[in-house]
Amino acid sequence: MSNHTYRIGVIGLPQSGKSSITRRLQEMADEAGKKMAFIESHDLDELHGHSFDVVLQVVDSTRLEESLMLTPHIVDEKEKIVLALSRYDLLLDSDHSLQIGKFSELLGVPVTRVSISHNYGLEELLESVDKVAHQEASNAHPVYHAWEQKDEEAYMGYVHGVLTQTLNHGHHDKKTRIEIIDDILTSPISGSIILAIILGVTFECTFLLGGPLQDWLQMGVDALYELVQTHMAPGWLQSLLGDGIIIGVGSLLTALPNIIILFFFLSIMEDTGYMARVAFLTDGLMHRLGLHGRSFIPMLMGFDCNVPAIMAAKDIPDPKERALTMLMVPFMSCSARLPVYVLFISIFFADHKALVLMSLYLLGILCSFAFALIMKHTRWFRKPEVDMVNELPDFHLPSAKSILGHIWYRVSDFLHKISTIVLFASIIIWALEYFPSGDLQMLEESWLAAIGQWIEPVMRPLGFDWKLSVCLMTGLPAKEAIGSTFAMLYGANSAAAAMSLTPVSAYAFLVFTLLYFPCVATIATIRRELNWKWATFTVVNSVVLAWVMAFVVNLIGNMIM
Repeated sequence: MSNHTYRIGVIGLPQSGKSSITRRLQEMADEAGKKMAFIESHDLDELHGHSFDVVLQVVDSTRLEESLMLTPHIVDEKEKIVLALSRYDLLLDSDHSLQIGKFSELLGVPVTRVSISHNYGLEELLESVDKVAHQEASNAHPVYHAWEQKDEEAYMGYVHGVLTQTLNHGHHDKKTRIEIIDDILTSPISGSIILAIILGVTFECTFLLGGPLQDWLQMGVDALYELVQTHMAPGWLQSLLGDGIIIGVGSLLTALPNIIILFFFLSIMEDTGYMARVAFLTDGLMHRLGLHGRSFIPMLMGFDCNVPAIMAAKDIPDPKERALTMLMVPFMSCSARLPVYVLFISIFFADHKALVLMSLYLLGILCSFAFALIMKHTRWFRKPEVDMVNELPDFHLPSAKSILGHIWYRVSDFLHKISTIVLFASIIIWALEYFPSGDLQMLEESWLAAIGQWIEPVMRPLGFDWKLSVCLMTGLPAKEAIGSTFAMLYGANSAAAAMSLTPVSAYAFLVFTLLYFPCVATIATIRRELNWKWATFTVVNSVVLAWVMAFVVNLIGNMIM
């Protein structure tokens, strides 16, 4: 028996489906004892850079002629190919059908209908690939002869002729159910209304469902604090554990239920394919900004974390569009900002929690759009108009494994941050607050007060006292530290904070938190993906914009209220 492992190159699937079909075929091959290695190729250069025994091209049944035009670019006359027809159920829904046997005969290559979502055709596809892998390469296939002549026009005519003979047309104007749903979701009017409703429900549930759990966790933090105060002798160690660590870190831990609920809804929207419809919905607006609808996907990812969102923008082909998208991502409200939002909104905006949270997310999007609109007219980003998005991925039932995995990723990242960066920042802030007086009641005489009062004149026009100014300073390495510093400075009792600040200054503070210096990791990623000049620009631009926007909010808010 030969020990040769056949290398199967897989190309042609939409980005959302590549890993699923490759993984499933690999699992089936391993279970059957077949020596195969399925390797994804994301572009033609990558495909030709490897030596494959068989090339598996996945062809979209709803775009047959367009998909088949890729075939001569995939293989030469010495390579072997197998075609997999995906989304065939959608072709049938549109009242069309394909004579598979005749289609395969005219092309001269094996053709198999497959569906990952409905789990059919994969066994037949694996057997077809296995059979072709053991055959000698042949030059007899018509598809190879057309490519051998290096005449793409002749090949186009050949493909058109094959489809003319094998594709049965029904009612051309009949739309599938999916197409009807897509028309509703991507319509400027109905799509925008549905998006607003979905976001409103998401943010409302974030607080409505998370509120009781948040209160329960807060009771646990308060009980632990009282335990330390009661059973430890007064002194620096008691103060460090109680006022520094428990209050500082515990205040953020209470936001954990809200984080889980929010990212549960965002994961569902991503897994079902709705996020792609949102990108399509915004494509017209992105087009006016000199961008493509695909640029909105990294921006949506920025709601999770700015760093992977910036890295995701690397897939955008146009260099100017790619760079501008990367610079827009930091305006998105990443998950690190969410605990700060939850803390302030719960204290100052108890009657309008969902509305205030939604306003912050929308403000970030609007600021990114305004930034792009300005930058597109500069010499760095001026470019011709771009094409519109013209295709959407399939809808999928959300995967419990995927949703739980996404939630766990965010929760573990959050717990890691509060147990490292935030914990370290809390200890530093406590030390600056405790010394040199050795008494937290003498806060005005502490080193922290000296630092805060030094920068307070710059922040006073925004309605910020020295305590809020210090909170913003501690948020430079990680935004979660803002909440812990706030809790330490104003105490565990939220009523004390509510008496010290007004809703206007609180909202101005949230706006500043949204817009200023994203985090060290984000700036480092921009420097790596672009250069240090754009990283420096992001720092300066974000701080200036945050100051101006917070000033406007504070000015207008005080005039109205």
